[in-house]
Amino acid sequence: MSLRKDFLWGGATAANQYEGAWDTDGKGFSVPDHCTNGSHTSPKRVTPVFEEGTLYPSKEATDFYHHYKEDIALAAEMGFNVFRMSINWTRIFPTGMEKEPNEKGLEFYDRVFDELKKYDIEPLVTISHYELPYALVEKYNGWYGRELIDCYFNYCKAIFERYKDKVRYWLTFNEINSGTMPMGAVLSLGTIKGFNGPINKVPDEPQVRYQGLHHMFVASAKVVKYAHEHYPQFKMGNMSIFATKYPYTCDPKDVLKCQKMMRVVNWYCSDVQVRGYYPSYAKRFLEESGIRLKMEAGDEELLKEGKVDFYTFSYYMSGCESADDEVLAKAGGNLVGGVANPYLKASDWGWQIDPEGLRYSLNEIYDRYQIPLMVVENGLGAYDKLEEDGSVHDSYRIDYLRKHIEQMKEAVEDGVDLMGYTPWGWIDVVSASTGEMAKRYGFVYVDKYDDGTGDLSRRRKDSFFWYKKVIASNGEEL
Repeated sequence: MSLRKDFLWGGATAANQYEGAWDTDGKGFSVPDHCTNGSHTSPKRVTPVFEEGTLYPSKEATDFYHHYKEDIALAAEMGFNVFRMSINWTRIFPTGMEKEPNEKGLEFYDRVFDELKKYDIEPLVTISHYELPYALVEKYNGWYGRELIDCYFNYCKAIFERYKDKVRYWLTFNEINSGTMPMGAVLSLGTIKGFNGPINKVPDEPQVRYQGLHHMFVASAKVVKYAHEHYPQFKMGNMSIFATKYPYTCDPKDVLKCQKMMRVVNWYCSDVQVRGYYPSYAKRFLEESGIRLKMEAGDEELLKEGKVDFYTFSYYMSGCESADDEVLAKAGGNLVGGVANPYLKASDWGWQIDPEGLRYSLNEIYDRYQIPLMVVENGLGAYDKLEEDGSVHDSYRIDYLRKHIEQMKEAVEDGVDLMGYTPWGWIDVVSASTGEMAKRYGFVYVDKYDDGTGDLSRRRKDSFFWYKKVIASNGEEL
């Protein structure tokens, strides 16, 4: 079971969780800048006004802005040939509404891309990864405002022209289908105008969320069409959470509930982005949910013209669906509800570990779309212990990743066209869901803690050396 010889091996990060330098060189404020720290048991909060004495972890994060050369050298040492990262929208357009980009912000990413090129590492760039300009929340209620389509298009035109010779692979939005879930209002859509409080208390407004998603679909399609017309060298992809779901029992009611949830959570957004139109089941779902989408003339045609070239997704866990209200309980993890699977073990954060589910998911996705796939997030958030000698013995992470890579290879043997693999948080970053540092994913340990202390020094974990061998053997030595 061999992976393609040009397989893309690397790791993934997001600017809002990694970059820091929140107010440096003209950068504006994004939604994550307004999010406090939290934990597994205490949710992070959104505050419209910065509170004195409160920690906002994304402000410094793990400071890629000042460590990018060191970090890229570590990625090169592991053998990366692809580096998934995102551009901070507010570093280029501080409020999202400016006509001209911030030159200092553009120069920073020039330096990053040049450094990657030095090591022959291909950048895979997420255009918008959970970092909506906060000014767009205040003015338009985030993506609920159709005005954001033009703001986003203006942003994309600027970065496409600037980096046309440095970046080939682009993803329009990170985990766009988080917008089908209540917490997506904070993470992705920014439909939180005036909200002040814990992220798990955000008012659930499906009409607002799904209207915002429609605007994101149109924006994505408009940008993909523009890229295909002006930059034929670009490959444009989508990015979804793949929240694999199984029926809790073989009761047909559970099977139908599972099918419905697979459609709503996993297929709704990618059906639009890959196929170019709203799926057959959307009409009934929207009507039964009391959602009435407002579309403008030309929207449907644009969706057809702006289909993505490849499909990318995050995969962390699976869950079960039951039609029995007494059985339903939150499984937790990656915004995914449902019932705990009695056949699976879970991480420290309650995320159920299911390597075989990755093979199943890859086959389901490829059977549906028949375009190249890429796993751009996968990993284990865990409590890592830093030993006195500076080592971190994370055999649990190695075991998790090994089993998932084995199942990727099985999927390739099944016939799936798999382009590459970029495990999440190859270096420790701030957790998007909880706003904490204790939930670590990386091959590289960063000296940064939940109270904001730490010297930001980098240390190689055991998994660093293991992953280096995996890449060198193209996945043969696991």
